[in-house]
Amino acid sequence: MIANTVLMALREIRRNVLRSGLTVLGIVIGVAAVIVIVTLGAGTTQQVGSEISRMGSNMLTLMPSGDMRMGGAAGAAQSFVMSDVEALRREVTGITAIAPYSQRMDQVVIGNENRRVNIVGTESGISVVRNWKVVEGRLFTPTEERSGRNVCIIGDTIRAEMLGGQPALGSSVRVGKMSCEIIGVLERKGQAMFGGDQDATIVLPMRTFQRRIAGSGDKIGQIFISGEDAAAQADLKIQITQVMRERRHIAAGARSDFNIMDMAEVSNVMQNTIGIMTGFVGAIAAISLLVGGIGIMNIMLVSVTERTREIGIRLAIGATEKEVMLQFLVEASMLSALGGLAGITLGLIGAGSIAPAMNIPFVFQPMTVVQAFVFSAAVGVVFGFMPARRAARLNPIEALRHE
Repeated sequence: MIANTVLMALREIRRNVLRSGLTVLGIVIGVAAVIVIVTLGAGTTQQVGSEISRMGSNMLTLMPSGDMRMGGAAGAAQSFVMSDVEALRREVTGITAIAPYSQRMDQVVIGNENRRVNIVGTESGISVVRNWKVVEGRLFTPTEERSGRNVCIIGDTIRAEMLGGQPALGSSVRVGKMSCEIIGVLERKGQAMFGGDQDATIVLPMRTFQRRIAGSGDKIGQIFISGEDAAAQADLKIQITQVMRERRHIAAGARSDFNIMDMAEVSNVMQNTIGIMTGFVGAIAAISLLVGGIGIMNIMLVSVTERTREIGIRLAIGATEKEVMLQFLVEASMLSALGGLAGITLGLIGAGSIAPAMNIPFVFQPMTVVQAFVFSAAVGVVFGFMPARRAARLNPIEALRHE
């Protein structure tokens, strides 16, 4: 009986292909939208995790922060200085590597090529803390860092687009008003999490950056710290806080004028935020499924009216109400399921096309696909129930009189 019912449903759908297609359009759009949003959300979450892991899950970032003054006005935060870095290195246990870090945009000239790029001042410890690897050449030596030599390490974009094919090592680049020698090339990192080319960067020794680029004396923007053990991050943060509060003469009970950002916490917050946003937008997209379900119910009611005489004949020759009801339920479910399959196909193609354009990985979500298909079929059952019940309750005699 089920096989015959399915064949009859397919026959009716094939008889009115255009009407059936327009009927399930809401289902197709809803399922496709949900697939695209959830897939891109999963890809973004994976990209965030990858970015964080490249920086190191046991990395801490020490940053100045404005302190609240009388009347609620925020005062300017006191910058860090190089002696802060030395104090942390000397007094805090459990530190694997530490690197001061400052940056600004400035004009860079190599031959006939010039552009504004990100100029970074730091020390060789950045290779451990931020996982910055030199694929050609070398890092700064302690002597170069202490003396503020005019040497630099360039990102892959600078090498590929500004050097014109000439060897990087030993070449000169003008940064602002100073010229420096290229001693290394960084490993390619690609696009940043929220856009921007991470490889359009030139790295200078911190002393060189302070004296020749920033003109900021001994000031530092932030300090990156890598711990020996990710499990001991809480203790490391306590030690850093104690040292910095003492050095910055912050009274007991007063608010610290600096922040310590834990990358593991940042990762969790960002991934949770992305998950919430994905769920929220996906729920909005799922409303299209309800709209599609209403369309299916509407067209099935029209179908019952058009086929009243046919239903009467079936009932008159012995078909039960259950069989008539099953016929229309199967037809509504098949319409919805076919729309779901089309939506899944369209959604996967759309997600596969959009993900590379957004520089995020395509992460196939099999459970989402299964759930979307089951939900789309369930929409057909729910919204097809009333038309099916109406068809099953027709009076055979009245139905046979219907023109």
